[in-house]
Amino acid sequence: MELKQKIQASYLAVVIIWSTTPLAIQWSATDISYLFGVTARMLIGLAICLPLLWFMGLSMQWHRQALLTYIAAGLGIYGAMLCVYWGAQYIPSGWISVLFGLTPIITGLMARRFLGEKPLGGIRLIGVFTGILGLVVVFYGSLHFSEHAWYGVVALLLSVTLHSASTVWTKYLGFQAHGLVIVAGGLLVAVPLYLLTWSVVQEPWPRQIPVRAGWSILYLGVIATVLGFAAFFWVLRHVDATRVALLTLITPVLALWLGRWLNDESLSWAVVAGTLLILSGLLLYEFGERWMPVRYS
Repeated sequence: MELKQKIQASYLAVVIIWSTTPLAIQWSATDISYLFGVTARMLIGLAICLPLLWFMGLSMQWHRQALLTYIAAGLGIYGAMLCVYWGAQYIPSGWISVLFGLTPIITGLMARRFLGEKPLGGIRLIGVFTGILGLVVVFYGSLHFSEHAWYGVVALLLSVTLHSASTVWTKYLGFQAHGLVIVAGGLLVAVPLYLLTWSVVQEPWPRQIPVRAGWSILYLGVIATVLGFAAFFWVLRHVDATRVALLTLITPVLALWLGRWLNDESLSWAVVAGTLLILSGLLLYEFGERWMPVRYS
């Protein structure tokens, strides 16, 4: 398989996995602690990653560039996912993917500063402001959805920021390694942080794990964490950071549909309007300059 086809296949895999992850996250915390759900997921992911490295003949590297990359990836896995799991208690699963649709914009702003990627022209700035307007509309809708829904919106916005920072930092370091190596290194950083958080919070061990929650944790640990992150970091190695973040262009629509179909989640006009604004902003951000070329002086 040619490199271009591998990139396209990996890209598609990430889209599918990221579209199903929000619903799985909510199901994994059904009748049990969100902190147990995310910690168990990462432990399973690490337990799968390490033997898989050996089976595939891959080895970890421990020089300075590699260690910094593991830290960059691990802090993103820890901080972003912790915010997602906490925020998922207060909002429908589809909203998670919608809010993560802002990732390309935040990543692009960071990439311009730290990676020297192309500056924001007039059309791209319109896309940024359109996406932000969409966020405002979704936030407004959250105030009418439930009393504490805005908690989830704020937590997801923080998660997006942390994820974008991790993506740009990882890209900036330029460590050339298999995606699974970076995932394993990131999990070696993130898992101890989750266990430390568990110890500090003193979260009780669940007396019983519901069947759906158990299967969701297993899916997230094996598929979303190992396969999803490995494919993501592999694509990140071959594609610029902003374009990688455009994975979130299609996942909001799929996630909202899955949440409504499988979890009976309602869609308010504010969420639909906010989603359309965010997606419109992303389209302008990525393709606007191709439709209306802008010259930079």
